[in-house]
Amino acid sequence: MKYNLLSNTGLLVSELCFGTMTFGGSNGGIWSNIGKVQQDEVNSLMKTVVDAGINFIDTANVYSFGESEKLLGQSIKDVGLNRKELIIATKVRGRMSEGINNVGLSRFHIFQSVDESLQRLQLDHIDVLYVHGVDPLTPVEEIMRSLNDIVHTGKVRYVAVCNWPAWMVMKAQGIAEKNGWHKFVGLQYYYSLPSRDIEREIVPLAIDQNLGIMPWSPLAGGFLSGKYTRDNEKIGSRRDHFDFPPINKDKTFDIIDVITQVGKQHNATPAEVALAWVRLQKGITSTIIGAKNIDQLKDNIKSVEIQLSADDLKKIDEVSALTKEYPQWMVERQGGDRQLK
Repeated sequence: MKYNLLSNTGLLVSELCFGTMTFGGSNGGIWSNIGKVQQDEVNSLMKTVVDAGINFIDTANVYSFGESEKLLGQSIKDVGLNRKELIIATKVRGRMSEGINNVGLSRFHIFQSVDESLQRLQLDHIDVLYVHGVDPLTPVEEIMRSLNDIVHTGKVRYVAVCNWPAWMVMKAQGIAEKNGWHKFVGLQYYYSLPSRDIEREIVPLAIDQNLGIMPWSPLAGGFLSGKYTRDNEKIGSRRDHFDFPPINKDKTFDIIDVITQVGKQHNATPAEVALAWVRLQKGITSTIIGAKNIDQLKDNIKSVEIQLSADDLKKIDEVSALTKEYPQWMVERQGGDRQLK
């Protein structure tokens, strides 16, 4: 397992991050479709994760409405894991009850949610706290002030962001810079072969501002597992009932054809090739993998052993390439005479 610097923090995180969205699921709804992994299985998965060298663990308060955090926190104690060697990330923004203020990124909800997450995790601090989406009712300056203050309490070490548009991330960084507040150190965004949208604005932002990118759903909600084919779109998995994230399935089947071919040359599954591709892209710090069982987890971890050739990458890039949009094509057209030879 390799380790990469998280932004300019000096903190080293594993090139794979273990996501715990499959933990819990007893509350029904979408979470039962995503996973129903309970304590004994959670403990086995966590031991396998740490034994493989993964030190970065990702959860969220909304995953099964707190169950994921509870199961993760208990597993650290049950397995006897060294808390000092783990980087634990969770999130704030989502609705956790019917209370009118128990949602969003107000100072009220951020501070309350952090306390509740710490109780469920049985920890005294969170290493990375992500804001888990946009809150249109709370000004960005107020959000950044609250995040800065929560870091100063000692309950949170670093702050990061999920699912915000690039302009809003840059606005937040500028506000924090101006006021001497703690800035975002990382970006958690959806990134997979069928959905390379973040390459338009988010990846250039991350590279320019030295922000780590932690891709979520690199297998497009399991669609790149290798089990889906043009003749078999229903395989008894979560996408049968929770078809998310959205993808262009016709294009994705073309991608699956190519990564299956490449996989045969490496004695690897399509999923392993897809994960290897994400890992090798510009700006990527730690790719988030999930699992419902040990075999699935081990296969995902094995992806770090795959070294894709330049020819492999060319084939995969060509079949999955984004359509160039304005102003991207104009920037490239006009910038051609300003390249250093």
